[in-house]
Amino acid sequence: MTGATGFVGGRMLDLVVREGYVVRALTRRKQDDRPNVTWVRGALDDRASLASLCDSADIILHIAGVVNAPDRAGFEAGNVAGTLAVIEAAKQAGTKRFIHVSSLAATQPKLSVYGETKATAEKLVATSGLDWTIIRPPAVYGPGDGEMLELFKMARLGFVTLPPDADGRLSVIHVEDLCRALLALLPEQEELTAQTYEVDDGKTGGWTQASFAKAIGWAIGKRITTIGLPKMLLRLGARADCLIRRDKAKLTDDRVNYFCHDDWTVDPQKSLPKKLWRPQIETREGLKNTAKWYRQNDWL
Repeated sequence: MTGATGFVGGRMLDLVVREGYVVRALTRRKQDDRPNVTWVRGALDDRASLASLCDSADIILHIAGVVNAPDRAGFEAGNVAGTLAVIEAAKQAGTKRFIHVSSLAATQPKLSVYGETKATAEKLVATSGLDWTIIRPPAVYGPGDGEMLELFKMARLGFVTLPPDADGRLSVIHVEDLCRALLALLPEQEELTAQTYEVDDGKTGGWTQASFAKAIGWAIGKRITTIGLPKMLLRLGARADCLIRRDKAKLTDDRVNYFCHDDWTVDPQKSLPKKLWRPQIETREGLKNTAKWYRQNDWL
């Protein structure tokens, strides 16, 4: 497993261990020992560590990726070169099953460097010759998530800023539902080979930007005002954020193009077979539990 120390990967590691899998997981830093987990020190650009990671593995679960970077090189290194390196290590180790976590952004590669590099990574997986399955999550939320935290912080103040089109639509998924979808992909199943799936919370047609923001307000017990911002103003905000937080900035020029797209909903035709998986967490309740976790851990 790659990405096991991240938001999604950490939850997934807990789940597969509970399900009885024995896991080797890549990590840059020393981790605490835990049953049925062997930590492999290294990184996606370290061939020796990837060789150790993949040695004798039955399944490769590639979750690691770069969601935000200050420049194209950062996205290319994490999403393209990193994916290619894991594929090559898997092939050299004789591993057949390869599950790749992509992003809904890959469906619109011209909008952002992030989406472009995730789409390129998908092509690498699809032409790898491995027994591959790709899953494209939409926006992922849940306890421990740092990406949507900014929205919760704004909502606490009584407002949430939105892209220009408040009626633009998006799909979302709770991290636990995403991990259960990944779990369903692990066993070798002929119908899953060479398939790309998109998963969400099951809300038909997704959410409007405004309705999702109000759901966050409901989750923290605040009636909020939504404020649509022009794209030009978002670009100015991105420059300010980059000046203040530098490479830790949450709003970047690359993300502005992504945020302003008016349809980030999943394709129902690409859903996982219902006999294998269905979402279980209703989003408003999931957001409420996420807000509770943020409060308990002083993130708000």
